[in-house]
Amino acid sequence: MIGDNPGRFIESEIVQSLNPPCAIEDPTWIKPGLCAWDHWWSGEVKMETAVIKEYIDFAAAQGWPYMLIDWQWYGPFNQAQADITKPASQINMPEILDYARKKNVRLWLWLYSTDANRNNAFEKAFELYERWGIAGVKIDFMDRDDQEMVNWYHKVIKKAAEHRLMVNFHGAYKPDGIERTYPNMITREGVLGEEYAKFSDRIIPTHNVTLPFTRMLAGPMDYTPGGFLNVSAAQFKKQSPTMIMNTRCAELAKFILYESPLTVFCDHPKHVLGQPGSDFLQIVPTVWDDTRFIDGYPGEFIVMAKRSETNWFIGAMTNNMARTITIPTNFLPTGKYVLEYWQDAKDAATTPTKLDKETLVFEAGKSIKISMVNGGGYAAVIKPQ
Repeated sequence: MIGDNPGRFIESEIVQSLNPPCAIEDPTWIKPGLCAWDHWWSGEVKMETAVIKEYIDFAAAQGWPYMLIDWQWYGPFNQAQADITKPASQINMPEILDYARKKNVRLWLWLYSTDANRNNAFEKAFELYERWGIAGVKIDFMDRDDQEMVNWYHKVIKKAAEHRLMVNFHGAYKPDGIERTYPNMITREGVLGEEYAKFSDRIIPTHNVTLPFTRMLAGPMDYTPGGFLNVSAAQFKKQSPTMIMNTRCAELAKFILYESPLTVFCDHPKHVLGQPGSDFLQIVPTVWDDTRFIDGYPGEFIVMAKRSETNWFIGAMTNNMARTITIPTNFLPTGKYVLEYWQDAKDAATTPTKLDKETLVFEAGKSIKISMVNGGGYAAVIKPQ
């Protein structure tokens, strides 16, 4: 890639474009969207039917299409006797599937890669998952990128497509654009993401504003944003439930800035429902019709605008420095617009969960001035009046 500033790389689609065109005859069954997730918040999975239902309810309340059932749903994993077609004894899968259908939420299932690979178990399992109405599979702990493993990825993606299953690879090598050919490979990890905040102090604002200029250039990244226990660097502790070292508004901005057609939301319903910013997560898309880099530099800050149909979303994040930034709106067609925005409260540096939500009307071409505290952010939607 070549550009006159680092933002040009973010706008580039060269990695995907170097891959063959779509090989799936009718890909309309592949649906992006937000996904609730039962694992991250607690530090330990509570793999019980009632807990899974709680997260299905969470997805339904937020208007999200998906919920991900994580490890241990089929009992002990990475063992010779592990069977990815048989739910653990405490899991009532027919009841869960029926409950999810009634709530208009589709389910994803986690698989350990060796369990999926053993005697090509994924082939039989994918047939079963299609009958169950499963939306996709999250396959984990490959931890390799040699030729044999790359070939295995492709074999899994193709077989999943035959059974209308999407795929999310964790413990994965970075993307290579294959999602153009097989768009059911909807996202993958291969990133030092939010999960690491459970046991590391490395998920700092500087890291978060570096990722769009580095890892994200390769393709979609399943960072799993959404931690609502927001604290300052001085307040941060490695604990369960997990703290996040940036403001609530910075957390919201990740849903705009980070590319992942399947965006897996990490936190527990009780930390989110009815809390400041939860309303934004009911309207933010996970795929975009246009992407514009506005301003920023790796490790310092980033401002981007992304379009979904006629609406534009603006996301901004800063490192450990407070910033005031002026955003030009010359990317908008002529006319009047309604700006709805979520910004850091004045005391968000010391109480990072605080934000202010405002609405104003402005003319296209008029600049928008935003202020972010250290570790802060900004999220907005612009709609034609």
